[in-house]
Amino acid sequence: MSSQLELQQVTVKYGDFTAVENISMTLQTGQIGCLLGPSGCGKTTLLRAIAGFEGISAGSIFLRGTLISTPECELPPERRKVGMVFQDFALFPHLNVRRNIGFGLSHLPRGERRERVESMLQLVALSEYGNAYPHELSGGQQQRVALARALAPNPEILLLDEPFSSLDTELRTELAAEIRELLKRNGVTAILVTHDQHEAFAMADQVTLLNSGRVAQTDTPYNLYHNPGNEFVAEFIGQGTMITVTVNAAGEMNDGLGVLDRGHPHWQPGETLRLLVRPDDIEYDEGSHIALRVMHKAFRGANYLYELLLTDGQRVPCLTPSHVDIPLGGMLPVRFNLQHVVVFEGDCPRECCCTPSTVIQQEHDGEIVSPPVLRQAQAPRG
Repeated sequence: MSSQLELQQVTVKYGDFTAVENISMTLQTGQIGCLLGPSGCGKTTLLRAIAGFEGISAGSIFLRGTLISTPECELPPERRKVGMVFQDFALFPHLNVRRNIGFGLSHLPRGERRERVESMLQLVALSEYGNAYPHELSGGQQQRVALARALAPNPEILLLDEPFSSLDTELRTELAAEIRELLKRNGVTAILVTHDQHEAFAMADQVTLLNSGRVAQTDTPYNLYHNPGNEFVAEFIGQGTMITVTVNAAGEMNDGLGVLDRGHPHWQPGETLRLLVRPDDIEYDEGSHIALRVMHKAFRGANYLYELLLTDGQRVPCLTPSHVDIPLGGMLPVRFNLQHVVVFEGDCPRECCCTPSTVIQQEHDGEIVSPPVLRQAQAPRG
């Protein structure tokens, strides 16, 4: 499989401020990547650098093996064969759907242009809306028009900048999965920028999680969730909580949390460890002798998400069916199911570059498998 996009140690600065630093990543032909992270982490800046809207201060960017960006030389955006779908869709309100899609095809003869537009309408399932105007369409339909317009010139790569942010939450994940299927079916290489991990997981083959302008981890969605490379990744992905535990000679953790893998060589009796606990790691059990106090609760329709108080004052999440309705301050009977968790060394900072000290075997598709090797995250200096 050939490389469609390659970034080598890319840095973007605005005066003394470094927006992104030392970013390296590769996207193969037909692969869908994602730049994920909180607001201000540099993901949109990096996308704009790929598009040619921002210059880079160091490093280089290649598209299909051609050098398109260095600090000394920038190929103009219009010559990069890059398609862009913007956050607000940027449709022309005075043009109908057909003319919006055909806007970037003025270089084609009229017959070819008409044929390409009709092909794009069919691709995004909007053939019957060709004469409609943007204000007559739903948000999801406008999104598909923007996608068709970006794909019409047959770009080398498609860039999507927070393309679902103006849509309803339920529609966003649904449309992300729909667009993924469309792009994969047509072999389009794409990069999505989002702060929403549900969108990222629904759409991307590979996710690069950014933290303060640097790569925290690049991996598959599955590995980011199950094998986070540092505490920042562990806390950002999923709804996990990091807690501090100690382990005795038998591998038993304090607070009655259960037993770690006794054969694992990386911890010593009495050692302090950092444990990632997700809501499904603590289960409601009506017959359990362990009960934890409810400090916070959020109704999620089919479920309640509880925040529970451990005896040492730390808090952990728990997801229960919505019929389990315990008042604030009440006691929720639970059992700990912590056999499939990630453990970090106790003195490991949130942004450290070490891999987890314990990655217990994961269960996948009904089989116990050894976890893949984690890529090493890049940590901030100092």
